[in-house]
Amino acid sequence: MFEHTNDLIRSTSPYLQQHAHNPVNWQEWGQKALDQAKKEDKPILVSIGYSSCHWCHVMEKESFEDTAVAKIMNENFINIKVDREERPDVDQVYMDAVQAMGLQGGWPLNVFLTPDQKPFYGGTYFPKEGWVNLLTSVAEAFEKNRDKIDESAEAFTKNLQAKESEKYKLEGTAFRLSAEEIQTTYENLARKFDPIDGGIKKSPKFPMPSVWQYLAVYAQQTGNKEALDHLEFTLEKIANGGIYDHVGGGFARYSTDEEWHVPHFEKMLYDNGQLLSLYANGYKLTGNPKFEVTILETIEWLKREMLDKTGGFYSALDADSEGVEGKFYVWSYDEIVQLTSGNVNPVAEYYDVKPDGNWEGTNALRVVTTEEDLMLKYNLTHEEFHSKINDFKKAALSQREIRIRPGLDNKIIAGWNGLALSGLTESFQALQDSAILELANTNATFLKSLIKDGKLYRFPDKELEGFMEDYAAVIQGFIKYYETTLDRSYLEMAKTLTARAEEAFYDESENLYYFSSTESSNLIARKKELFDNVIPSSNSLMAWNLVHLGTHLYDDEVIKKGQSILAQTRELIIQEPEYMSNWGMLAMELSDTFAEVIIVGPKAKEFANEINKKYIPNKIISGILNETEMPPFEMKTAINGETTIYICYNKSCKQPVTEVTEALSQIKKTGK
Repeated sequence: MFEHTNDLIRSTSPYLQQHAHNPVNWQEWGQKALDQAKKEDKPILVSIGYSSCHWCHVMEKESFEDTAVAKIMNENFINIKVDREERPDVDQVYMDAVQAMGLQGGWPLNVFLTPDQKPFYGGTYFPKEGWVNLLTSVAEAFEKNRDKIDESAEAFTKNLQAKESEKYKLEGTAFRLSAEEIQTTYENLARKFDPIDGGIKKSPKFPMPSVWQYLAVYAQQTGNKEALDHLEFTLEKIANGGIYDHVGGGFARYSTDEEWHVPHFEKMLYDNGQLLSLYANGYKLTGNPKFEVTILETIEWLKREMLDKTGGFYSALDADSEGVEGKFYVWSYDEIVQLTSGNVNPVAEYYDVKPDGNWEGTNALRVVTTEEDLMLKYNLTHEEFHSKINDFKKAALSQREIRIRPGLDNKIIAGWNGLALSGLTESFQALQDSAILELANTNATFLKSLIKDGKLYRFPDKELEGFMEDYAAVIQGFIKYYETTLDRSYLEMAKTLTARAEEAFYDESENLYYFSSTESSNLIARKKELFDNVIPSSNSLMAWNLVHLGTHLYDDEVIKKGQSILAQTRELIIQEPEYMSNWGMLAMELSDTFAEVIIVGPKAKEFANEINKKYIPNKIISGILNETEMPPFEMKTAINGETTIYICYNKSCKQPVTEVTEALSQIKKTGK
């Protein structure tokens, strides 16, 4: 029996449920709590986090479970808990507010608002003593210096409501980059490269998939070996690091150090979906066998631990188990000895396992030596070495299954599943493994079920329309799924969702999409995503979608809209490629020749598979088994009944061919 129960007991969010028995009188974000703040003229405390956030759990244990702290909070504030994955629109507004205050953003995010939701102070994690002092100071200031607080809150609110086009000087009509501008953009990014550990030189290190997708496009289009080498080096370093789960597959959210060694151990669907795409494209470009193994193990993890019976994927696994971060994933030396039946090497040496541990007295597995060196040292053949490693992985996974598991956040989020669908389809393209395509089909079918009356819903079990990040990622996933399977119903669904995005999210005055729809309420500002972060911005995704979808549909107006949205960001792309990487990728695609690959005939799927194995980012691919007059297939026939490929540029087609090798020779650059 719990001593305390608050309003969160009625929530369906796993994160909010975790706080349902705090002595704090938490409420969900909604009209009831907001009206209460106005009625009682109390400041609002909005505390935002997510279920797999380690420091969110720490602050709960230290402060929110403490009855004395809760007493101060309950007496002086209307306390609102927000799951940022459930309400990213609320998180976005108040994260921007804290950053406008000159403070560091992150989670947990704790923001103090006036009764009319205007922010006046905030921060992230506070230890208990600091939190109590802050609560007392804010309550006192609200009572004695209300005018100053209202004035400050008004200023921050005006900043939140400012137009992106004015803040960042978005303008221009030229969407293509010159060769010199492309080189400058690359150089602005390359000066940040870490030549020792890969990635960008900083700590902590996030994988940032869109940065490396940008580099892949650049390397493919320019033939710059230095860029390709750093891309391959970075992907190897990430896959060898402790940020990757060498026993069970899948990636943690970020590394706490420069070496990709020790992660914050939470695993997020949005990271893993994007990293599947990245490693698939890396494999297409390089043929690196390490990337194939990484893809297959990550997909196996998705199937084993993240797949719901509906075909959707869950959102996250917690970093903590038994109250200890990473406990589920780390190993003692003695455990490794036992799992290898006493023959601890080469396994221990391969994974940097040490008797005293390689991190805080325990071992976070990572690869720090080459297979070749160990095969030579221990006189093992390639097959013998991999047999030992694979036997260890199986034994370790079996042993780990009996441990107490980290918490699972079983929310199924449309947009994150859209990213996973893209990852699965591109993984199938690279590896041509039918099991991957089967899983992609299961997920695509699930995503279709989230669309009702032309609207996309964020969750399968809630009447909450998706945000722009949901629409953008699902539309892109459907386009890529169509280009992989040639199932045109998904292209039509992408068209339907794009029409809804136009109707409910598009701001004609700025030629950008709002994050929330016209039907959203209870927010002091409607924000627009511009900069690419751990997830690309919804506007950069939509620009890509419009160009690719419009090209598929032969709809020039849709294409031009995508190009015009991109054109506004041209100067920012050149100046800040790290944070405009997804925009930069599209700009480079359009600065090169953009191929339309159209396949007609009974072997259209097989031919599409062969072409999709190559890395050709500046293309669309359409196919149909039987001739039709529907664009783009009108006037295109299967010559003499043989499957025929048309390579077209701006609707002007080269000589039709009946061999994939001939078609590839008509496309200027096809990777390796």
